[in-house]
Amino acid sequence: MAKLTVIEKVIVLQNIDVFSQVPTEQLAELAAIAEEVSFLSGDVIYQEGDASDALYVVLTGRVRLHRGDEEIAVAGQREAFGTWALFDEVPRVVTATAVENTELLRVDQEDFLELLADHVQITQGILRTIAGRLRRLADRTEPRQA
Repeated sequence: MAKLTVIEKVIVLQNIDVFSQVPTEQLAELAAIAEEVSFLSGDVIYQEGDASDALYVVLTGRVRLHRGDEEIAVAGQREAFGTWALFDEVPRVVTATAVENTELLRVDQEDFLELLADHVQITQGILRTIAGRLRRLADRTEPRQA
């Protein structure tokens, strides 16, 4: 697979929920730190219990997220997994295994945190997204008034 341009990476990243409120210009900064990595079918990307150190986005292929033999989910093209690794250092709760030859976009946690320190608009966009998620969750769990 040919290397993606920064613009192509921006297009991929803007479709990831947690980055949906980040301005395009700022996504270009994020795209610049995102690296393309390849895995063969059957390769383990990370194991349950590993340090959470990166978010991944599937460019091509599929990734199985599982605990032992129990399948939790399968991430396909343009889907992100390991998202919370950017914000939390809790060890991985699942194992991620390439189902087929797979190309991923990897955003390293350390690089991401350095980027946030210099680009407040990225932080604001992510916080808006998270706040919206929490509001929707709260709306669903509040008792209904008669």
